[in-house]
Amino acid sequence: MSPLPNALTIARVALVPLFVAAFYWPGDAGLWTAFALFVLAGATDAVDGIVARHLDSESPFGRMLDPIADKLMVAAALLMLVADGIVHGLQLIPALVILCREILVSGLREFLATADVSLPVTRVAKAKTTLQMVAIAALILSPVLDRMLPGVAIAAIWGLWAAAALTLYTGIAYFQAGLHYTRREKATRRAAQQQILKSKP
Repeated sequence: MSPLPNALTIARVALVPLFVAAFYWPGDAGLWTAFALFVLAGATDAVDGIVARHLDSESPFGRMLDPIADKLMVAAALLMLVADGIVHGLQLIPALVILCREILVSGLREFLATADVSLPVTRVAKAKTTLQMVAIAALILSPVLDRMLPGVAIAAIWGLWAAAALTLYTGIAYFQAGLHYTRREKATRRAAQQQILKSKP
């Protein structure tokens, strides 16, 4: 089993504090650095998944840490965009939707994992992740690019709203899957109790 996928995932987590620090670097250099680190994190996410599948190197550690690494970077990026004033006003709504959905899905995965039930990643969820990463990357660099190409910031914000809409859709779908399991478990428990009562003399 190759250790490369896990190493890439760990590296992605290690990039988070460097990414945050880049926002405190004055001038355009800080934003370019933050942008480069964010893109690098996204690239390692894609590469470690491909390597894990092709080398048959998927591991419990990787399955645990990989989604955590993704959520850490996205949460850090959204918080720093807000702190830097790039995302403000009503633009906070899609950022909050994305953050709340990540917390919801993380809680659902943790709950269902105890029952050995998994939440598969759908195509819509993958499209959401791609759009979300592109929108956030564009927003990080929008103060620089908007001076050369006016309208980049507006396009990035619309991308964030679209990602939030997909985020809301997939979050509701995952929540419904969790409710379906709890209802099924409750019905199974009730049937078992009735069977016990029937068997009593």
